[in-house]
Amino acid sequence: MKYTVIGAGMMGSAAAYDLAKRNPGDEIVLADINIQQTRSAATAIGGNVTPVRIDVNNTREVIKLIEGSGAVISAVTYSVNYQMTKAAIEAGVPMCDLGGNNDVVERQLSLDEAAKEKGITIVPNCGLAPGLINILAMEGTKEFEQLDSIHLRVGGLPQHPRPPLYYQIVFSVEGLINEYAEKATVIRDGKTELIDPMSGLEDIEFPEPFGTLEAFNTSGGLSTLTQLLDGKVNNLDYKTIRYKGHCEKFKTLLDLGFATSEPMMVGGSVKTNREFFADLLRKKLDYGDKDVVLARATISGRTATAAKTLVYEFVDYYDDAGKMTAMMRTTAFPTSIVAQMLAHGIITERGVRVPEVCVPGKIMIDELGKRNIKITKKVTEVWN
Repeated sequence: MKYTVIGAGMMGSAAAYDLAKRNPGDEIVLADINIQQTRSAATAIGGNVTPVRIDVNNTREVIKLIEGSGAVISAVTYSVNYQMTKAAIEAGVPMCDLGGNNDVVERQLSLDEAAKEKGITIVPNCGLAPGLINILAMEGTKEFEQLDSIHLRVGGLPQHPRPPLYYQIVFSVEGLINEYAEKATVIRDGKTELIDPMSGLEDIEFPEPFGTLEAFNTSGGLSTLTQLLDGKVNNLDYKTIRYKGHCEKFKTLLDLGFATSEPMMVGGSVKTNREFFADLLRKKLDYGDKDVVLARATISGRTATAAKTLVYEFVDYYDDAGKMTAMMRTTAFPTSIVAQMLAHGIITERGVRVPEVCVPGKIMIDELGKRNIKITKKVTEVWN
């Protein structure tokens, strides 16, 4: 069987690594416009990875490359995922991607009928959040007859934070700014609402060495969950975990206009405030510390006999042996697992389906456990 991964950056390379190690007899095609980077990644992974140069804007070239694949992973910028979805449908090949933008996902969902006609499945939003955390949330809802609340908390952090922001870049700077600057969708008291980002600051406890951290509302993490659970849950929210003090300081920068589209002169060129801010963050918040990812999904409600709270939780550290960040592992490995589910017929629904409605949660948890991403489950019941 052939798997194709388009995008040889950190996430694409990690997905190709997982595919290659789990399927040593299969061919893994790793494609990117930067052929030197692609060859380097392929060599580091192993002999069953074939590096290929591809321009994702050349649709005919993409279709030709992916034809005959058991599954395709799009690990390029989310802005390309709609055209990648169209190419996968034309080629008749199942595809999944890392997601990251609700508007793009909505456009992908509009291709549902076209995917069904081809008899294939497209699964957007397969990364960490949205992605894995949403799968855990929906898996947890199966144990309730009546839902009350779902609270999702996720954070990618440096293991040794430095002031003033106690944070380092672990994924796209543009994505970080979007999460912090755009409105967040939540469900409160049974009603869907748009709320301000970086609001709802709360303390959250994790085992040592972390102790008391903070969490606050950010955009995008819930993705389609607000639509899927509309009328079924009283309260639903997603918050980002950070070290204490981060929220107030970063919000001050946003309040001062650092993320606006207002133009400004930088040297001899014109940039927006947001572009200049992104450049600064790349320079100041990329200090090479090993990272850690913390995640918790808390679901509360009732069964026929008891009020119950279910908590899924994991803490994943930088992999010293594989030289792989925790963010790479917790984003790319779930995506790789979805691709393998598609290739082997484990996901049986056809069309464009978000992972929380088509990915078997128990299988995902078991597969991540094999990769040393240990997701714990704790249930607390109050009997009537």
